[in-house]
Amino acid sequence: MTGTTGCPGNQRSLSKALGGAALVVLLSAGLAACSYETPSPQPVAAKVSTQTQAATAPAETGRGSALGPVVSDSFGNADYYTTLPGDTPAIVAGSFRISEAKLAEFNGLQPGAPLTPGTKLRLIPAPGPITGAKGTAVVDANGIPTSYVVEPDDTLGGITYRFGLTEEQLAEANKVPYAYEKGNTYFIRTGKHLQLQKNLVDSRSGTGTSVNNSFGQAIFYTTVDGDSLDSLGYKFRCTTDQLLQYNPSLTTDRPIPAGTKVRLMPGELKIDGAQGSFTADTEGIPLTYTTAPGDTERQIEARFKAPDLEWANRPLTGTDRVWYDFSDLPSGELAPGQTISLALNKPIHKGPS
Repeated sequence: MTGTTGCPGNQRSLSKALGGAALVVLLSAGLAACSYETPSPQPVAAKVSTQTQAATAPAETGRGSALGPVVSDSFGNADYYTTLPGDTPAIVAGSFRISEAKLAEFNGLQPGAPLTPGTKLRLIPAPGPITGAKGTAVVDANGIPTSYVVEPDDTLGGITYRFGLTEEQLAEANKVPYAYEKGNTYFIRTGKHLQLQKNLVDSRSGTGTSVNNSFGQAIFYTTVDGDSLDSLGYKFRCTTDQLLQYNPSLTTDRPIPAGTKVRLMPGELKIDGAQGSFTADTEGIPLTYTTAPGDTERQIEARFKAPDLEWANRPLTGTDRVWYDFSDLPSGELAPGQTISLALNKPIHKGPS
């Protein structure tokens, strides 16, 4: 299934999650760099940071703005609003950037009907299936959707609209770089359990030092107090399973000590389609790779978070995009025994063989 673009109703978001689109590849062995999407395990209901606060007017002042209590999800999206005296559908709809018609639809109101003070209004669609999102959702005690099971014919646009999320927020909640289809890799798949919220993380987390490769991809991170598998997963878009596979010393039942150097790519861990050996510099940044039988460009890129081998291996002459040889060009399978570059700043350029 291909996802559609997000719906206008998502403009009510009070805050946007940080962008971080990195290259995604679904590996047949279930192993990939943290920026590559793999199936999520069966989730438990997420712990949601639900905030009740006064709404902030987008531009207007005085009673042109809705100033009552707001219940927000873990991303700061306003999901519910409780009316005050003087509130009107126009004021509420304008404050949260939805149409009056949508506000009426979400709450079963007659268009233009006055609002009773103390009424808790939904700012996202009412519970239950809609076109593009017909599956079952779990909600917490505050009515915030926390997880969802994908049904046939669901779409990315339908899911994000139903739960008031952006595509980026959905990706972050599931610790993947993006949620749309790319390169025949589909995030939205029938039966898949999606997380709709982030778990709480320590405010000190995520401030450690990263080591990036020449493609700008973070491949190592040194932890600080407060870092956890969740905080690393959200920041670097690594699932918990991936982090545990790349770092055997980490466990789910113990905190991560400050100063721990965490690997964010398979690296030493061989994966299907990337079974060869490699060299690295003193910081552990991969430099060269020697191909093994069955290796493919896509899997080598995934193993080392090197999203464009082409630019590190340009031919000196001719019109071919790379100098190295393929044993099966349609599948991207490389001939074994070739030493290729994994670093843009240390390319290997050769003439055609």
